[in-house]
Amino acid sequence: MRPGILFNPTGSGRLALGAWVSAMMQRVLVLNATYEPLSIVSVKRALILLLKEKAELIECAEERLHAARTSLPVPLVIRLVYYVRIPRQVTMAPSRRSVLLRDNHTCQYCGAAGSHAILTLDHLLPRSRGGETTWENVVTACRACNMRKGDRTPDEAGMALRRRPGRPHYLAFLLLSEAGGRHAWGKYVFTGAEA
Repeated sequence: MRPGILFNPTGSGRLALGAWVSAMMQRVLVLNATYEPLSIVSVKRALILLLKEKAELIECAEERLHAARTSLPVPLVIRLVYYVRIPRQVTMAPSRRSVLLRDNHTCQYCGAAGSHAILTLDHLLPRSRGGETTWENVVTACRACNMRKGDRTPDEAGMALRRRPGRPHYLAFLLLSEAGGRHAWGKYVFTGAEA
């Protein structure tokens, strides 16, 4: 195959140069050796890191990039094989937008996904009982679940959380909000232990 041809393994064969250019313009999430989000790079840069064996492929698209003597999948997520130290002193206060982003616009009680307009923020320990607006005390909730929980804690209301809330990686948040993120990136960007 000629260089610059994108092969689609789903049966439609080779795609035109335009599809190849489209694949090369996609963005790739780079993880640190510890699987923490580090940056977003072009497909070209990701391929260079993979070919130089400075990174390993974690997630890829179905399409493949073909050159004269090699064929590589289009990377979506790569992981560096060496650790890069990240400064930890930057913190970010929770806001409505950032909590919705952390929780992937999904109610943390029933799992309903919704638009910005139908989702609310819920304080696990209600503000009327001294609860503060912190990463560990605020979750995304649909209106129905928020009304059902009312002025109680989730335990008192008999409502289980799908994921325990936690402080997200600051860098991950910047990356996701800048690039819009990809579905494959979600499990590497969102933090918080499973409930």
